[in-house]
Amino acid sequence: MSGRQKPLSLFVQIILSLAALVAVFSLAMLLGAKQVSFSELWLVLTGRGGADDKIAMLREIRYPREVAAVLVGAALSVSGAIMQGLTRNPLADPGLLGLTAGSRAALAVVIAIFPALNYFGIMLVCFIGAALGMLLVVGIGAVKKGGLSPFRIVLAGSAVSAFLYAVADGIGLLTKTSKNVTMWTSGGLIGTTWGQIQMISPVVIACLVIALLLSKSLTILSLNEEAAVGLGLNTAYVKAILYILIVLLAGASVALVGNMAFIGLMIPHIVRSLFGTDYRSVIPMSAIWGAVFMLMADTLGRTLYAPFETPVVAITALLGLPFFLFVVRKGVKALS
Repeated sequence: MSGRQKPLSLFVQIILSLAALVAVFSLAMLLGAKQVSFSELWLVLTGRGGADDKIAMLREIRYPREVAAVLVGAALSVSGAIMQGLTRNPLADPGLLGLTAGSRAALAVVIAIFPALNYFGIMLVCFIGAALGMLLVVGIGAVKKGGLSPFRIVLAGSAVSAFLYAVADGIGLLTKTSKNVTMWTSGGLIGTTWGQIQMISPVVIACLVIALLLSKSLTILSLNEEAAVGLGLNTAYVKAILYILIVLLAGASVALVGNMAFIGLMIPHIVRSLFGTDYRSVIPMSAIWGAVFMLMADTLGRTLYAPFETPVVAITALLGLPFFLFVVRKGVKALS
């Protein structure tokens, strides 16, 4: 009987979380500088409605923006959860460990050399930059004897991120492309189009599905690598796939909205404190609640001083920095 309660409990938690996601998504669609009615929202969601200005605004501006918020929130949260599980480091986050900085630096180089590059090319560049940023951090952190300790990898991530941001800014100033680079990486959802979502969503969805399939293996790896080997797990193979997922999820997020720190740090910690440390729960819950958080942050940014907009990155940083300091002081046990 007890064996049947766990899946049912997880199933109920996922259903309730998805209901919360639907509610927050609907609220995000309704609220803004120009508020809309439920009937207008229903027309947009069902693909109906005429050429009315408000309907057009919903369909072409607000709708893709909120879908992007869902994708980015899920991608960053799951990539952060995977990083924390792989490194057993409570401070692991794509924004803190060089991935977003690497994407920005690569983007600055390509915009300077190929200013007319299409969105697909920019997406590939972000993936490559994220991979290079992570390799730099891991390489520097592993140079000294003792391996990748949590403290050392955070220091390496801070140093590499600062260096790569400086590289991106320097290239932008020298080539007079700073404005273009900033437009891509400022950390916001303004101007998101359906074309961008069509390119990014297959990558994010595929990575989330693979992460779910490997969640049991990640749980074992997060506890003890020696035990994982003893259980017959091909750790090198699993770790390689998981690191690729991290790069793809972080790169896709930067290609869509730019730099967005702390989401991958906060959400997995909160999820583990509420739903347990088994990654079969952590991965889907991180995806759902990361999407909820991103929707709430974007809605707050659009409505706080409407019709003017508060940058989403400022809101996430305002919430994330105190959380980061709390985790640094208390350690992972405070939320486990």
